[in-house]
Amino acid sequence: MGKQTVAEQFVDLLARAGVQRLYGVVGDSLNPVVDAVRRNAAIDWIQVRHEESAAFAAGAEAQLTGRLAACAGSCGPGNLHLINGLYDAHRSMAPVLALASHIPSSEIGSGYFQETHPDRLFNECSHYCELISNPRQMPRVLQTAIQHAIGRSGVSVVALPGDIAALPAPERAEEHALVTSRPSVRPGDAEIDALARMVDAADRVTLFCGSGTAGAHAEVMAFAEQVKAPVGHALRGKEWIQYDNPYDVGMSGLLGYGAAYEATHECDLLILLGTDFPYNAFLPDDVKTVQIDVRPEHLGRRSKLDLAVWGDVRETLTCLTPKVRVKKDRRFLDRMLKKHADALEGVVKAYTRRVDRHIPIHPEYVASVLDDEAAPDAVFTVDTGMCNVWAARYLTPNGRRRVIGSFTHGSMANAVPQAIGAQFLDRRRQVVSMSGDGGFAMLMGDFLTLVQYDLPVKVVLFNNSALGMVELEMMVSGLPAYGTTNLNPDFAEIARAAGAYGERVEKPKHLRAALRAAFRYKGPALVDVVTDPNALSIPPKIRAEMVTGFALSASKIVLDGGVGRMVQLARANLRNLPRP
Repeated sequence: MGKQTVAEQFVDLLARAGVQRLYGVVGDSLNPVVDAVRRNAAIDWIQVRHEESAAFAAGAEAQLTGRLAACAGSCGPGNLHLINGLYDAHRSMAPVLALASHIPSSEIGSGYFQETHPDRLFNECSHYCELISNPRQMPRVLQTAIQHAIGRSGVSVVALPGDIAALPAPERAEEHALVTSRPSVRPGDAEIDALARMVDAADRVTLFCGSGTAGAHAEVMAFAEQVKAPVGHALRGKEWIQYDNPYDVGMSGLLGYGAAYEATHECDLLILLGTDFPYNAFLPDDVKTVQIDVRPEHLGRRSKLDLAVWGDVRETLTCLTPKVRVKKDRRFLDRMLKKHADALEGVVKAYTRRVDRHIPIHPEYVASVLDDEAAPDAVFTVDTGMCNVWAARYLTPNGRRRVIGSFTHGSMANAVPQAIGAQFLDRRRQVVSMSGDGGFAMLMGDFLTLVQYDLPVKVVLFNNSALGMVELEMMVSGLPAYGTTNLNPDFAEIARAAGAYGERVEKPKHLRAALRAAFRYKGPALVDVVTDPNALSIPPKIRAEMVTGFALSASKIVLDGGVGRMVQLARANLRNLPRP
């Protein structure tokens, strides 16, 4: 048996850390590592068509499992393509290890062909980014990178020149222990006691929840019942907190609906649970505010805090709930629940008016039917833009479904690449990519990856031939829409030409049957739905300065376009209010 190379040692360490797939595009400086993967039964090489897709796929896998995932790019342009997907993974707190292969070590600094400096380029989108310039560095550098990615929930990047990867590895005197999971973080007793005193002193408490409430649904519900608190959420908190929630008052932000805004502004104590909600214009500045977060750097960076609590939401509430007095007065909670139901009733008419006959098809209708037909444990990957609106309004969480998107980084073209990572985890689980035509076209090459690996991803294409969210931003700013129109082909024909199932839908009456046929199909499928580009009704009194990206900076306006099944949930909660 020959001596192990640095590349083989690298791949062995990844396998020991639990990595099962390495997503990337092969190329010169990366070849020693790819060959090591070929000969290692514990890891599969997943060939994508664009390295950006590799990083998105790894990020989705890491978000769904909480475990380390990995991607790789060859020197120069190859690893540069990773950067957008790595930004998304890092900002989504997904543990991802990226291998940025490098030019020959003796040529670094000479302006060599394809030379870049990955150890500098990836600093902003990683917790750890280092260059390996000597074979003896490799085990410790990779171990440190793995532990940064897992321990701090984000990206680590290792730059490895191809010639170093091909060298013999030094003899290892010992196996390094690897950290592969995160601990729970419990606040100190002083912080718990201070928070309990604030809760007891408050008459009206509101909870606003983000993705940090994952795994803490029961604890949030128990605490909300204890203090009779309405519970609102950010988009990334929706899948974790909205289901089985009799205290639900909806979502805040531009994509929001219901009474979440009112509940956060009319309380006298607002508790932010595991959220780094970026739109501080939607948060009150005259209400006592507490933030609980496992990431201390998130505490207080969006709003002025009266108390900052460093800890897991679940651990914190487990400690806190027994210490606070049970509140008997439900008047604030019941008033917010009624406001929530009334607000949803006010917009539901936009969805119900001739929607099943309207041509072009209302995208709200597409999302609603998709929600009906998708599996109870489906994974949805959602393109940035108007698909975020439809996912926020129409996908019904139930504790089993997952919703992945570029919700913090806000990149286009994320849905199909993320679906690749999600589907590789479990080929039997339904994975649905909610794609916009602009995002789908941007990384359309990786639809071929679905075909190559026979991944049964179902792409539901909301095709309005426009960059809809950008048009909305322009219109609200008083600008004519310009540069936002797409001249699109028949995407279903492209899918069929690639060897997948493809169907184009132009009439609402054909939609449900088309989705059912796609879901029954055993391989990759695309349903190209021609949707109405004028689906959004813009409120008449929005000022230009109100919009920045996805956020209204000085308003609580809700887009008029229906709210799907959320209105039924609100009605159910309202019916459950205790009667005098």
